[in-house]
Amino acid sequence: MSSAAGASRPKRKLGRLERPALGGVLVREMINFSSYWRATTFSSTVEPTIYLLAFGFGFGSLVSEVGGFRYVEFVGTGTVATAVLFSSIFPAMFGTFVKYQFQHTYDAILAAPVDTEELVTAEALWIATRAGVYGCSPLLVAMIFGLDPSWGMLAVPFINFTAGFGWACFGICIAAFLKSIENFNYVTSAVITPLFLVAGTFFPIDGLPEWAQVAAQINPLYHCVELVRHAVFGWEGLTDAAHVGALVVFGLAAWRVAIAGMTRKLVN
Repeated sequence: MSSAAGASRPKRKLGRLERPALGGVLVREMINFSSYWRATTFSSTVEPTIYLLAFGFGFGSLVSEVGGFRYVEFVGTGTVATAVLFSSIFPAMFGTFVKYQFQHTYDAILAAPVDTEELVTAEALWIATRAGVYGCSPLLVAMIFGLDPSWGMLAVPFINFTAGFGWACFGICIAAFLKSIENFNYVTSAVITPLFLVAGTFFPIDGLPEWAQVAAQINPLYHCVELVRHAVFGWEGLTDAAHVGALVVFGLAAWRVAIAGMTRKLVN
């Protein structure tokens, strides 16, 4: 009797991304987001805009041009990547940790026909979608202060999405492997802040020591900054293809590590 019941029970195919499972997690996130979108939108757009205004008009009064661009234009395009970083890695870090550690949301989701690969993928896609939108806010502010619009700007949301997916997965990795939410302070101070400062956002990396320039080349945020600037001011062919490749590799690597980490945390 029990063996017959077991034979009739549908078997899950682990490791396969199924559309209904992804859609279910995404729909849940969207419905949940409707209850707190105002606060999230405020924090994700206002902070990068403050950076833009402070650096653009603070240092901009001392430095008129950088790299052939007005400083407010240079910073305006650079802070797009900052907005993407803030709106992806922090929600992924804290949101993931709270959901599995305190709210046990993921335990409930995994009781449905959803596995950790689908759960992590859907979460990262949702956060990346938000980052794709929020990342455009500094660009809109820069346009108000004189940045000329261009057709290349239409590619900026897609650049933001690609970078945001990688940072979202990176944030999920942190939440999966750290045992306490207080330990996030170490990551913020020792990892995120240096990557944020050495990305060519507020000043060109050409003036940095050689070792710092090499380090910037492996910084995903730097590749996002460069892609956004080239989208606004003019593409650079193979150079931009290399930037896209770096973001894709970063996203895929972080995605697989995030899945492995959450599987160890939630299943094993």
